[in-house]
Amino acid sequence: MKIVIIGKNGQLGTDCLTLLSKDHQTAGCDIPEINIGDRENVDRFMEKNQPDVIINCAAYTAVDNCEKEVDLTWQVNAQGPKYLAQAAARLNSRLIHISTDYVFDGYREVPDPYLETDTPNPLSQYGKSKLAGEEMVTGYAPDHAILRTAWLYSAFGGNFLKTMLKLALSDPERELKVVDDQYGSLTWSYTLALQIQKLVQSDLQGIMHTTAEGYSSWYGAACYFLDGMDVPYNIRPCTTAEYPTPAHRPANSILANKVLLDAGLSTFVSWQEDIDTFIARYREQLLAEALGN
Repeated sequence: MKIVIIGKNGQLGTDCLTLLSKDHQTAGCDIPEINIGDRENVDRFMEKNQPDVIINCAAYTAVDNCEKEVDLTWQVNAQGPKYLAQAAARLNSRLIHISTDYVFDGYREVPDPYLETDTPNPLSQYGKSKLAGEEMVTGYAPDHAILRTAWLYSAFGGNFLKTMLKLALSDPERELKVVDDQYGSLTWSYTLALQIQKLVQSDLQGIMHTTAEGYSSWYGAACYFLDGMDVPYNIRPCTTAEYPTPAHRPANSILANKVLLDAGLSTFVSWQEDIDTFIARYREQLLAEALGN
């Protein structure tokens, strides 16, 4: 099968390229090779590669910057998926598109999760643009799977866990404040890539939630990870109000993977189990990177 993976340099794109290249003919691409916000650029690339499956891991994800760079945000997160969906329709390709928990406002009482059938209500430019991207995919690509995920981490690129590790190692006595009233599910991009690998061979369509099972706060997640890494730290829980940001962040980002579970296709385990495996596999690499070695 010929598969194009857009956003090959990101956390998820890296894992997808590694996994899918074992059994398929893959073409990974990223800026500047492809700019999904440019229709002609997308059309040329897709005509050249003639993919059976297009996996879109690309997005403008700098959530706070999205509030300032609104035009760029919508070009990448809304127009980009439209152009990809139109290309997929012309080529009879399957489009697997990555979306986000930010399509919800997060006001639901914890621990009640959001289901795929719940009505979105994004409150940030990032969330609004990503919801528009979902609508473009649904409207233009006959064969599509939209995967909403959240709180991604991996061994590649920057993420919350790596930041916490670097800060803790740089000064174990320094007090770090971490938000303790936003809840979600830390999701390993490798497990999500395994899910995508499964969906490449599936005819399941529509919107699917794709996060690790269970939930925690950012504070709880940081403590669990650093305990597992066996490094000293001094973290204090704080509220969202103590850590204001330009963009609204959902207080409840817990997503239930109901569609995948009902179809018997879910690859996801508890977030703690994935963290344990992640640490066992990458501990030395993570420590070396955090220490600048």
